[in-house]
Amino acid sequence: MRRRREDRYDRASAAVAELELPAAVFKTCPWQPRTLVETGLRQWLRCCAPASADYQVIGMPSRAVDEAWHGLILCTALYSAFCERAYGTFLHHHPEGGAPLDIPGAGDPADEQLRRTVIAWSLVARPGEQCVLWDLDERVGVEWPWGIDTRLVLQIQAAIATTTRSAARGADKSKVGRA
Repeated sequence: MRRRREDRYDRASAAVAELELPAAVFKTCPWQPRTLVETGLRQWLRCCAPASADYQVIGMPSRAVDEAWHGLILCTALYSAFCERAYGTFLHHHPEGGAPLDIPGAGDPADEQLRRTVIAWSLVARPGEQCVLWDLDERVGVEWPWGIDTRLVLQIQAAIATTTRSAARGADKSKVGRA
């Protein structure tokens, strides 16, 4: 099961890396440097892989990336084909208050959705890779920045590490006494 999930994440990462973003994606996204916003968009799209696989709604931590994502969605043929390659299904955008009631987690508070985004990032990040999403809006000068406080990101990451270590110890104990 774990291998299948990792394969899904790898498939999504490959599709994100291959995705050519036309200038139209950034038409309503004026913030610079554009390369930083593009990096954020690509990281967001990678975070969507575990969320999609687990039927979860994650929170968008960047207004600039959200605008770029809107631009990508408006390139309907490109976006649809990308979603099929990356996730095996169309990835819907559910703005706050706009999701159907049967979507798990869509009605959760923004903090919970953003917590899931940090968890998703922990599943798709390459070793040593830093996430630009958490403070991207401040870095590109968005007037009313979104973002996630660094202390909260660190708390969530510490909880993930503790859970991962506990699970690994439990798996090791279950092997004791087996031949």
